[in-house]
Amino acid sequence: MKRHATIAILMSTLILSACHKKDKQEETPVAAAPAPAAAPAAPAPAATQPTEQQEEMAKKQALLDYGTMEDKYLNDPKGQWATAAKASTTFGDDDGKEPSEVNVAKNVVGPSDDRDWTNNNQDKGFDWLELGYAKPVNATEVRVIIPSGEGVEAVNKVELQDTDGKWNTIWTGISEVKQDRRGNRTWFVRTFDKTAYKVKGVKITIANNVQRGYKRVDAVQLIGE
Repeated sequence: MKRHATIAILMSTLILSACHKKDKQEETPVAAAPAPAAAPAAPAPAATQPTEQQEEMAKKQALLDYGTMEDKYLNDPKGQWATAAKASTTFGDDDGKEPSEVNVAKNVVGPSDDRDWTNNNQDKGFDWLELGYAKPVNATEVRVIIPSGEGVEAVNKVELQDTDGKWNTIWTGISEVKQDRRGNRTWFVRTFDKTAYKVKGVKITIANNVQRGYKRVDAVQLIGE
């Protein structure tokens, strides 16, 4: 009997040890499986090159946009063209001879007609072009037509003359207008609040060294009512 009791105690001890070991194994946290690596991002699709036909259509659209803009300016019912013009210099006026008629300031009188004034300085000092108008108006805009657009970046001041003869600067600085390659002319446009005074004259000043080369102006339009 004593032997059987001893065996029973040993068996109980072994069973308890086995259960305790099993409990510890169950308590041990299971390591989480590593997250799968992210798939590499798909490469961005290559930019599609426009076809020859699309490029041709874009050129035609640019020409149409230019023509629409220019037609609006040329036929503006509130616009008027200069009736008088004078300038600080004229191409060829320093050689002791009368400047050629193709370069004089009076060519700026009237609407755009591909006749223009050309100054006599490429990169020296300042030149100005002064225009007079038949009808004094409360002005809102000045538009300068520059053949080919060469020299448009050199325009650095626009002044308006009231009916008392006083000049008022409405803009001065560095021109942000670039050559418009859509057409044969570039329009330098300066818009401002309607003047309280009547405007009878416009003066355009050019800083010759800002953009080297002779400067030309075809016509200058005054907008107002």
